[in-house]
Amino acid sequence: MAMGSFPFQWSMDPAPLSSGVDGSLLPSFLPPPPAAAVPDDGTAYYAASDMHSVPCLPELAAPFQSRDSAAAELAMRRAEEEVAGIRLVHLLMSCAGAVEAGDHEAAAALLADANASLAAVSTSSGIGRVAVHFTDALSRRLFLSPPAGATPTPPAAADPEHAFLYHHFYEACPYLKFAHFTANQAILEAFHGCDSVHVVDFSLMQGLQWPALIQALALRPGGPPFLRITGIGPPSPPGGRDELRDVGLRLAELARSVRVRFSFRGVAANTLDEVHPWMLQIAPGEAVAVNSVLQLHRLLASPADLQAQAPIDAVLDCVASLRPKIFTVVEQEADHNKPGFLDRFTEALFYYSAVFDSLDATSAGASSNAAMAEAYLQREICDIVCHEGAARTERHEPLSRWRDRLGRAGLRAVPLGPGALRQARMLVGLFSGEGHSVEEAEGCLTLGWHGRTLFSASAWRAAGDGGGGEENIDSNNSNIGGGSSGSDSNNSSCGVVGAANMFL
Repeated sequence: MAMGSFPFQWSMDPAPLSSGVDGSLLPSFLPPPPAAAVPDDGTAYYAASDMHSVPCLPELAAPFQSRDSAAAELAMRRAEEEVAGIRLVHLLMSCAGAVEAGDHEAAAALLADANASLAAVSTSSGIGRVAVHFTDALSRRLFLSPPAGATPTPPAAADPEHAFLYHHFYEACPYLKFAHFTANQAILEAFHGCDSVHVVDFSLMQGLQWPALIQALALRPGGPPFLRITGIGPPSPPGGRDELRDVGLRLAELARSVRVRFSFRGVAANTLDEVHPWMLQIAPGEAVAVNSVLQLHRLLASPADLQAQAPIDAVLDCVASLRPKIFTVVEQEADHNKPGFLDRFTEALFYYSAVFDSLDATSAGASSNAAMAEAYLQREICDIVCHEGAARTERHEPLSRWRDRLGRAGLRAVPLGPGALRQARMLVGLFSGEGHSVEEAEGCLTLGWHGRTLFSASAWRAAGDGGGGEENIDSNNSNIGGGSSGSDSNNSSCGVVGAANMFL
């Protein structure tokens, strides 16, 4: 049976489930789903409690005859868990359908069944692992939803735990390494021949992206340029440490050690649409790069005032006004901005099943980094499932939609060349096992897991800049990730305190 025969209209090809969730979750003996209860209005969302009763498994009978009893018992238990996993997926989908239909009583009953079904599947890997988080998110939506008109929750970046979890997500998965490397390579090539360069980072976090760029600029033939970095981040809590300044100090120390003239400036803002061009202090004659890693999707909520400019439009107008030599964009390759809850839930379930599967394969699920990375992803799932309106910030959209939106903002794509593709593949191969793949998609690079694209990286510049014809971002002479040299350097405007961490 194909998953498409669910009592719902699937908005996507369900084939990724076999690779993204768990290859064993679609056994050949999977029984058809039961008839859904369809009220007069045509809404179908109920799942029968015995929807996956499988009295016999003839395919397993022959192998059992040639195995000892322990192996037969293990095989039977695994088969039963597969069936329980499929039933759990049906229950979660049915619950999401009931939520969309406004039938909270039915949703609560289906959620109770889903919680009971979790006991029959392993929650350490496969569908059980991701189902725990979606079951929890549905429970929060049903029983802990804020009242109508409540003040939206603050952006995740304002949470002091967010940076901690982000760091572990960086360490546990190849995704942010791919994002940083690909963006840095495009920036390095765009800065070729420039003596004064300025990077505007839309989300500085711990500054993990920039040591590699600083080192690459230090090794540039002809000497490094003067480098300015403007890092945008949330305001410091009252009485708390100035995190932006601390990051600037660490980067300044690294720049000094490799003899790169360097200046850092932090800009505190709760959201990117609060940042205006004059705040960035762009100097005449300097080459500008704007960098956005997993940030633009957070600006897609419609403004409460329909006459006001949408946040994403304000930010893209700001970028275009800077006339950057390069604007690097990395986003999740997903569609979690659908207006219908069931469609959004379906897409998220498939997407995060693939992400969790890749996380499990990369880290073997045993490290503290993996556990914290899972907590980072859990927050995204909770935001997608629990929140609506302005409170929902994880509004991931596919690359095709970003192409249209950036084009309308007066930006044109700069194709990433074959050299960048080759080096990105080498990088991902170093930090992850088999199953991850880097592909080229119309001048952009994508990172996927067993054929399911999960992240995309693209480069842009203001339309009309850069001369005629297309120009590839390639890596013939300059590469990201070099070493350091020397012990003294030119003065940095941030001073030098503490030790600079080194990250690719």
